[in-house]
Amino acid sequence: MSAHRKGILWIVATALLWSTGGIGIKGIADSPLKVSFYRSLFAAVALFLLLGRDVWGRRRWKSTPAFIAAIICYGGCLTAFVTATKWTTAANAIFLQYAGVIWVLLLSPIVLREPMRARDIIAIVVALSGMALFFIGHFDTQGIAGNAMALVSSVFFAGLILSLRREHDAAQSAVTWGNLVLALALFPFVRNDLALTTKSFAVLTYLGVIQVALAYVLFIRGLKYVTATQASLTGMLEPVANPLWVFLLLGERPSMYALGGGAIVLAAIAWHTLLGEPVSDIPAPD
Repeated sequence: MSAHRKGILWIVATALLWSTGGIGIKGIADSPLKVSFYRSLFAAVALFLLLGRDVWGRRRWKSTPAFIAAIICYGGCLTAFVTATKWTTAANAIFLQYAGVIWVLLLSPIVLREPMRARDIIAIVVALSGMALFFIGHFDTQGIAGNAMALVSSVFFAGLILSLRREHDAAQSAVTWGNLVLALALFPFVRNDLALTTKSFAVLTYLGVIQVALAYVLFIRGLKYVTATQASLTGMLEPVANPLWVFLLLGERPSMYALGGGAIVLAAIAWHTLLGEPVSDIPAPD
């Protein structure tokens, strides 16, 4: 097997592992903060063991403020995504989170002084029209709040990308320390509700160790053999598979508006990626 094909398989495996986040989060009754706490705690331990001195033995970043911002955005993105997945459909949560790429295109000229090109404007307009479809139809109060939390997650995702745009070597450290800091930050809010059922412990261990930590390590390995563009496009298997698992195993059926909006958002991002370099080589934290 060629190295390139092996790299593609690593990315496919990564995307499939990431895509199981929705079914895991929805499959247990624990609160969003409790899920986020344990998943990040288990992920942090696994990442420190798997990545070793690359994340705790040496400093990988040049700007401490940017690194701190990346950690905050990573934790905010994770927590908002878990909350959104609990409150709205898995399809809405994952598709709206992926829209973080669009916020990067909008904010890059302001934050990073990068020029906005014609393809950026086209991708932004098309993706925003797709995002609008998520808010058409009948929603209860919790569903609307869930969609709003998914948008918050996408903003934090954009903040993570912008914080690390010039700090590529710090991504592994940001993900690892981000999980640890998030677990510490959430502990005061869940310390009176730390008990887990056997099912919850198994699911949360899987989400932290396999769905987050192992998947990220596989993603890093895959990037050694494929381009960032190929990894970005192959990684889009995740938002497609995520709601599929939830539908097949839990029977949650997204609306046609959500499916149409998701298809438009992903098509806009894929089109923009094919015309140039991907907006980010950092995977969406979910």
